[in-house]
Amino acid sequence: MATRLRRTAAFTALWRALTAGHRGGPSVGRRLAALPRMIKASLTGRYDGGGRLAMMAAGLLYVVSPIDFVPEAFLLLLGLADDAVVVTWLAGAVLSETERFLEWERQRSMVIDTAAPTRRRRR
Repeated sequence: MATRLRRTAAFTALWRALTAGHRGGPSVGRRLAALPRMIKASLTGRYDGGGRLAMMAAGLLYVVSPIDFVPEAFLLLLGLADDAVVVTWLAGAVLSETERFLEWERQRSMVIDTAAPTRRRRR
């Protein structure tokens, strides 16, 4: 039952993320274009998405890992179903996290840095 709920939540998150562009949210292309900036900002510590990026990387490694190929050889549909769930979760996670990152960038651009020294022009 819990697995079914997680799968439903993953599909719902993916659907919401894919249709957000129609509802005024960022388009899928804009989200994917933000992915390299999000990774860089996370690695440099400016953005707090490091843990979520690690989980996404683990999901990607799980799907492309040759070790995971063995269940597909023996379990056929069940072996492919677990990959489909992970890919669905991964797509939803990437899309929702990039949306969160774009909002963070937007909020950050609105903040005025009062600690930065201002330069005066000479007359």
